[in-house]
Amino acid sequence: MITIAGAGLAGLACAFELAQRGAAVTVYERGEIPGDSSVARFAGGMLAPWCERESAEEQVITLGSRASDWWSKITPVHRRGTLVVAPARDRAELTRFARRTSGHRCVDAAEISTMEPALARRFAQGLFFAGEAHLDPRRALRDLSAKVQAMGAQIRYGTPAPTRVTLDCTGMTAPLPGLRPVRGEMAVLHCPDVDISRTLRLLHPRMPLYLVPRGDGHFMIGATMIESSSDRPVTLRSLSELLNAAFTLHPAFAEASVAETGAGLRPAFADNLPRLTEQDGTLYLNGLYRHGFLLAPAMAQQAAARLIPETTDEDHRERQTA
Repeated sequence: MITIAGAGLAGLACAFELAQRGAAVTVYERGEIPGDSSVARFAGGMLAPWCERESAEEQVITLGSRASDWWSKITPVHRRGTLVVAPARDRAELTRFARRTSGHRCVDAAEISTMEPALARRFAQGLFFAGEAHLDPRRALRDLSAKVQAMGAQIRYGTPAPTRVTLDCTGMTAPLPGLRPVRGEMAVLHCPDVDISRTLRLLHPRMPLYLVPRGDGHFMIGATMIESSSDRPVTLRSLSELLNAAFTLHPAFAEASVAETGAGLRPAFADNLPRLTEQDGTLYLNGLYRHGFLLAPAMAQQAAARLIPETTDEDHRERQTA
């Protein structure tokens, strides 16, 4: 029996990979419902390894390039690419972003208008990352929880983990040296007058922002990086910047309703890359930071391989029937 502390993104992804290898798995989660206490519920759900390379290591592309295929077996994945734009005054940011990334092509005003008619005549240039995608984080957590349980794993919601577990995926509560919190903030806007079908990134020298469609006229807008350990609600300054960015993308957002705001502390190490760490007989998966949905599949596969080495099909069948 493999026991896992935490049924957030990391814990559920590991349970999925372990169950695929035929392991008996029990996951313990303090929260009462899937994703209820996971910081991943505030994520953008962007599967965007080539965009993330702008400020992340090459390893992010290596680990995240197959994330869309992994998630598509579990939950709807919208493979519409990522469109990166900047106001005319910040065009130098677009040039800088292009130099630091790959997997994109330049698009002009006419192509931007074709791709997203709502942005017609608003931006003269952009970058399009065709291989990227996005998903709905909360639905993904629910779907992953259901999938894991359908595969035979037990998830004990509303139940603290025992003192000793096989695998710890508890994020900021894990007793790991060097783990630090990085604050993420978001808002969900309801604006049925705007039709945008793919992730948009708006470049700004101080705080790049992103907007992800959620369907039914809802959009999630968030900041890519806020270095803070405060767990208070979204500040007025941050919310104003988020809303101003939405207005920059399209003036109709001035009439949008703010359906939700949220803030969460994401676990990160100094290099902002996730790690598998063994400590006192427990394996820890932590440090998913802002790349959670992108890197969780590959990291879960690594964790499962550490706990259960790959076997032949015959061994796999024997373990399932044992």
